[in-house]
Amino acid sequence: MSADDVERAFREEHGRAVAVLVRAFGDLDVAEEAVQDAFAEAVRRWPVDGPPPSPAGWIITTARNRAVDRLRREGARAGKHVQAALLTGPADDASAVDDDRLRLLFTCCHPALGMAARVALTLRMVGGLSTAEVARAFLVPEKTMAQRLVRAKVKIREARIPYRVPDAEDLPERLAGVLAVIYLVFNEGYRRAGTAAEAVRLGRVLLELMPDEPEVRGLLALMLLVESRRAARVRDGELVLLADQDPRLWDGAMAEEGRELVRWCLKRNRPGPYQIQAAINAVHSRPPTDWRQVLALYDQLMAVAPSPVVALNRAVAVAEVEGVDAALSLVEGLDLDRYYLFHAVRADLLRRSGRDAEAAAAYAEAIARTEDEIEIAYLRRRRLGLRP
Repeated sequence: MSADDVERAFREEHGRAVAVLVRAFGDLDVAEEAVQDAFAEAVRRWPVDGPPPSPAGWIITTARNRAVDRLRREGARAGKHVQAALLTGPADDASAVDDDRLRLLFTCCHPALGMAARVALTLRMVGGLSTAEVARAFLVPEKTMAQRLVRAKVKIREARIPYRVPDAEDLPERLAGVLAVIYLVFNEGYRRAGTAAEAVRLGRVLLELMPDEPEVRGLLALMLLVESRRAARVRDGELVLLADQDPRLWDGAMAEEGRELVRWCLKRNRPGPYQIQAAINAVHSRPPTDWRQVLALYDQLMAVAPSPVVALNRAVAVAEVEGVDAALSLVEGLDLDRYYLFHAVRADLLRRSGRDAEAAAAYAEAIARTEDEIEIAYLRRRRLGLRP
């Protein structure tokens, strides 16, 4: 078993293992450190001994034993935690583990935490992303994100935030943070199927809990429609834009499931940001794209949830409907200098308007702001195609 296999297991099982141990020990730090120890042991043993029949069970059991040993060494004050863990034991039942993960998700998204802290903590604890990866999602230095994560865990401990799913009457007001977390997990996994699949799974679990909430269905629909195009998104190690993708490579069943969820939302007529974004992707899923419909949906999205990133995406639709110059005037007014897609979109618009020198500089800015080799390869090819 290679190091990559262990890394894949870490991605798939980290959130599950942490959730089970939090239930057993009632402490995020104890759970996280024990799971880290267990994966470190897996790195040493699995390449030699081979993977266990149940990697998740092995990680949970090993982590639980490490946590018990640690708490015993700390002395009598930890006795109650050890006793509780021994009585609880590892959870092997899939439904019980899902419940644990959902409890952990709502704990990390508790309103006592700021929104940024909720999202960051859940990406780390539930999604299993490294601190560096969470920092990239927030466009902040790794050291800054590490401090935020520590403060969030301290807040949970000092505020005695309960490890449970909220009561039915409290669920709606807690939903926005949970949806934001799941969507950011999905976005971080845009190039990594395992993490994106985890976000989709969390979306399905949340839908089971809140089947009548349109935004839950909207988010799941959005993720399914985007994920349905994964197989067509890369060719020969290079990014393939939507307009150039081969629809025959799309997952038709996944896309149809997403469209069906969008149809359910449209019948309820309670539009929200995720539903509108899902509707946009549903239009894209039926080529050729009706850009006027896409632009109308972006207008609605700007009315419901305006942001510079939404305005940037709307400008792409404007270019198709009203022309490149109209789109460029919108893009130039956005304050998104740190966002690589801003420079990538601007570069493409400049290229299409024949302003090659400016486009080359914009492509260089985009390349400097991403670490994704697939995106870099695409941007470099675009830049090389410009007139000198």
